[in-house]
Order: sequence, then C-alpha cells, then structure tokens
Amino acid sequence: MSIPASITGRNALVFLAVIAGGAALYWMRGILTPLAMAVFLAVMIDSFARVLVLRVPRFPRTLALPAAIFLSIAIFGGAVWVVTANGTEFVLQMREYAPRLNGVIAKVASLVGIKVAPTIGDLINQLNPSKYAGAAAQSLQNFASSAILVLIYLGFIIASRRGFSRKIVALYPHHAERDGAMQLFQRIRNGVEQYLWIQTVTGLMIAIAAFVVMLLLRLDNALFWAFLIFVAAYIPILGGAVGCILPPLFALVQFPDSFWPALILFGALELIFFVVGNVIYPRMQGDSLNIDPTVVLLSLAVWGALWGVTGMFLSTPLTVALMLIMAQFEGTRWIAILLSEDGDPSGAGLDRKAPGASHKGPSDKKAGASTGSRQKSAKGA
Repeated sequence: MSIPASITGRNALVFLAVIAGGAALYWMRGILTPLAMAVFLAVMIDSFARVLVLRVPRFPRTLALPAAIFLSIAIFGGAVWVVTANGTEFVLQMREYAPRLNGVIAKVASLVGIKVAPTIGDLINQLNPSKYAGAAAQSLQNFASSAILVLIYLGFIIASRRGFSRKIVALYPHHAERDGAMQLFQRIRNGVEQYLWIQTVTGLMIAIAAFVVMLLLRLDNALFWAFLIFVAAYIPILGGAVGCILPPLFALVQFPDSFWPALILFGALELIFFVVGNVIYPRMQGDSLNIDPTVVLLSLAVWGALWGVTGMFLSTPLTVALMLIMAQFEGTRWIAILLSEDGDPSGAGLDRKAPGASHKGPSDKKAGASTGSRQKSAKGA
C-alpha cells in the first residue's frame, strides 16, 4: 500500500522544520539558554509557592510567592556557601595531596609496566595549562554574565505572571481553544514540576547516603562531595557517572597506602545509585513523564550539543514540553508518539501524578475567572 503524496510531503516538511529549528536553537543559544533557565527557575518558584499553600496549614496565599522567592534565595545562598567554603579548603588540600598523587601514579605505572613513572608536575607541564587559561577565564566571565542575565529574565517573568491569564483570554477567544491551551500549559508545568520533584528527592537520597558513607570512611570534604553528587543528579546518566567516579579517585589520593577505601567507596556509591535508580526512581516516576528511556539518552546528547551543560540540565523537561506540544498537531503527532514510552503522548498521566495537580494555583484561578466572565458576557449578549 503506497503512502499518499500529501502525507509524505507533510512529513518531509516537518523533518526540514525540525532541522531548521535545531539550527536556530544552536545559533541563538546565547540568548535562549538564559531565558530557558529563567523559565525553569520561575516554574520551580511557582511550584514551591503552590506547595506552601497546599501543604502548610492556613498559609496565606498572598505570601506564598514572596516566601517561595525568599526560600529559593536562601537555598541558593546556602549552596554558594557550601561551594566556596569547602572548595577553598579543597584547593588548599590539593597542594598537600601532590606527593600522595605522585605515589598513586607510580603504583598505577608499575601495574601497567611503565618503569619510569611521570610525576604530577610532569603531567601538568605536558598539558600546558597556560594554553587554556584564557579559555577558562572567558568561560568564567560568560558564566557570570549568563547568571546575571538569568536573574534579570527571572525578575521580569515573575513580574509579568499576573497578565498571563489575560493574554490567554485574548489569544484564544473561543472557550474550547482556551481550555485546550490552558490544559496544555498545565500539563507542561506539571511535567516540569514532576521532574523537579523526582530529581530533587532522589538526589537528596543519593547525596545523604553518600555523605554517610564518606563520613564513615573519613574522606576529606565529604559535604562538598555530597553537594556535587546532589547537583550532578539533575543531569541524567552523566550525573551518576560523575558521582560514582570522582570521590573514589580522590580517595585514592587521600589514602595512597591502600586501595580498599576507594574500592569500598566505589562499591557503596554504585549500590546507592543502583537502588535509587532501579527501585525508588521508577516507583516515583511511574508513567507520569511517559518518555522512552532511549529518548532520555538521545535528548541528553542533542540538547548537550545545542546548549552545552545548560542543555544537559534541561534536556528532560524540554523534551517533555516538546512532546506535549507536538502531540497537539496532526503533522507532528507521529514524532510525539515516537518520543513517548507507551505510544500515547497526550500527557494525561501528568494531570493525575504531578504534585498539587488536582489543585489550582493563583494563575489558574485567574484564568478560570476570566473564562467565566467571558461566558457571562457572551450569555448577556
């Protein structure tokens, strides 16, 4: 049975549009990545505010957003303190670790049959760090400017959120279209919230368990490593690899006389990541996000190539949003079906399983009120 030419042409047009869209995303990454990060943070703060209203008894709704912003700033400040306080101590200890690291290199060299082992100084000289100093300084400058731009975007997004419901009413004058748009927006928001909730809870589980193991082994800077493991948990696949490899490597440096602490730490971290990733994580996620596991890996590579580390961090929520949007159009629905896990990319599971999805937030109520007023005016006319 031959495929109609109209369908073939439509699919080819969609394929070309995807390529053109990817090229545009890469070309405008300097502008879009801070905006995407700001939107992500705005959704996180809004979710935090709604959780305060729903979970804290008699919490004033008018104070929910300011309290969420204050708590988010406090958490961010605490994270910066952990990095700066422990990072400075870590850098100072690295100077003391140089002789130990030379001993570890000598042991490894003898195991692989190298008679004259290089020192850490020789390796650093071969790498020629001065060659990369300019690039590192430029990266730090770009990070600082991007962080400021993200905060500016975030402030404007929070300030303009009150007019969102009126814009929806103006864009979709018909009730059916407006209800469909609001349902799509709520499913995207619920998908991001569900992803945030799962990654945060599982990341805390992994970080706390790893912190206890590192304390028992008396690994230096255990709090610093636990924090890095928690942050890395937000990056699928690669975060687990970083969390399992880096602390044991530094355990080799701290305990050069024995490989056992590093082996025990590596085995414990592998066990922690395995239990959380294969037992707890699937039970929490269920069918809510409805993304094929292969797509998660592919999206990590694609968004990482387009937007770097920011793309890796946002790869899963961005893919969820794209899948839900493409499922609304006949021409792109086949792509959404391929991205989904069960072949139904409608996002119905997000209505049931997202935290607080059964409740309406402030913006939802405003949209509902605007819809009701339009209905009354239509009846009166």
